[in-house]
Amino acid sequence: MKTYVISDISGEYATLKDVDSGEELFIAMALLPLGVDVGDKLAYTFPDFTLLDK
Repeated sequence: MKTYVISDISGEYATLKDVDSGEELFIAMALLPLGVDVGDKLAYTFPDFTLLDK
């Protein structure tokens, strides 16, 4: 499992930052849980993202 923080949302895409490595991931909002926003933490376990602590 990887943990990400949403660092930016631009239109239909979000930029996620890996909490451990700092690497960034650019991903379509359609692949993320509904209602996520900048600053939210997500857990990724293939193939799904799960919202952590809203």
